[in-house]
Amino acid sequence: MIVKQDVVGGTVSFKAKESLSEQIAQHLADQIIRGDMLAGDRIQELRVAGELEVSRGSVREALLILQRRQLIDILPRRGAVVKEMSESHVRSLYEVMQVLLGLVIRKAIKVVREEDLDSFIELVHGLQLAAEDRDLDDFFALSFRFLEHAYPYARNPFVEDILINMQPAMQRAYFMALHLEADEVKECLSFFKALVETIFRRDVRSALEIIREFAEHQSELVEESITRARQIETAWGSRRKKS
Repeated sequence: MIVKQDVVGGTVSFKAKESLSEQIAQHLADQIIRGDMLAGDRIQELRVAGELEVSRGSVREALLILQRRQLIDILPRRGAVVKEMSESHVRSLYEVMQVLLGLVIRKAIKVVREEDLDSFIELVHGLQLAAEDRDLDDFFALSFRFLEHAYPYARNPFVEDILINMQPAMQRAYFMALHLEADEVKECLSFFKALVETIFRRDVRSALEIIREFAEHQSELVEESITRARQIETAWGSRRKKS
């Protein structure tokens, strides 16, 4: 029996409806999202199969899922390695998310009923409590529960499928952003609150502007962190060479 350690902590059983390869992929994705596995780290099929007591074939299928979801690269003679988060990678990710989430919210504003807003308001209330408690794991989980709740309003299976496949890469960047700045939780909470308000007012223009501003803000935050980390690494590398 495999168990999953997810990004919000706690050990839970894998969902029965998911295939074994999907369960393995999620298990590995959680480690990449949390930073337990870093860019360039190798993922060895044999070791994963032994740890989880599954076949190498199932692990191989899981790695293909992770490659499709932009969390790993599968390289000749090296096998699977955790994908680098470059500035261009992050920028492209947020650009696409901005467009797709904008489409979802635009559709939601047209079709959502007043009683449908209760679930969004409840999720924002949960986000508020998590922010007050500084519970970043719970805040992280509720953020994506909010987004997943919105996706079906697109009424477009292609859009939903793209968003679900993009979500692990988005989670990786969002998790990093939440841990970079102490005030980022407040920024994110303000974003979700404002989004619900625009849906309630059926204000498409304001909703799209809110999404654009938040995507640009968080993309810049993560990109700047990556740039600083590379500069520090380069500086230390130069220092070691001189010594």
